[in-house]
Amino acid sequence: MMLELQWSDWLALFGHFMVLSLLSVGGAITTAPDMHRYLVDGQHWLTDPQFNASVAIAQAAPGPNVLFVALMGWHVGLNAGGPMLGLFGVFVTMLGIMLPSTTLTYLAASWGHRNRNLRWVRAFKQGMAPIVIALLIATGWILASANFRSLSDWQVPLLAAVTAAIVWRTRLHLLWLLGAGALLGWFGLV
Repeated sequence: MMLELQWSDWLALFGHFMVLSLLSVGGAITTAPDMHRYLVDGQHWLTDPQFNASVAIAQAAPGPNVLFVALMGWHVGLNAGGPMLGLFGVFVTMLGIMLPSTTLTYLAASWGHRNRNLRWVRAFKQGMAPIVIALLIATGWILASANFRSLSDWQVPLLAAVTAAIVWRTRLHLLWLLGAGALLGWFGLV
């Protein structure tokens, strides 16, 4: 597939990914249907196999799942004229998907830090703390439940409770606890 993209096309691609960045609550993968609509169905810059391969390869590879956006940009650039345009496509799509959300996050965090003494900012942070803790506990439960098959497997919840108590009551660095857990697993104790 050979495309002829003008600067206005590259700018439109950049702008589209900037808009998607602000809509990607839950990660860039949540906007994949609209990426498909735009890149495959609307502009015909990618084929279905290229789109699917971009998502599949990035999801299978280690690292952040946003890398599928880079692969889509790579394919658009390759279709437009070769490896150099492929690199340009990676730059355009990744900058487009990352710039708005990271800028918004930075500005919100800076504003929150500057205004941390306001009553409603403190209330918001205190209200979010139990939610974050609950999400961490739920994640820990899901990860531990793979090894916790019955009530007779008492070691897993006991180890989780001991670890939580150590984290809560001491200043011991988490890497030491991870190392201890790895050693316990190595020796088959957990």
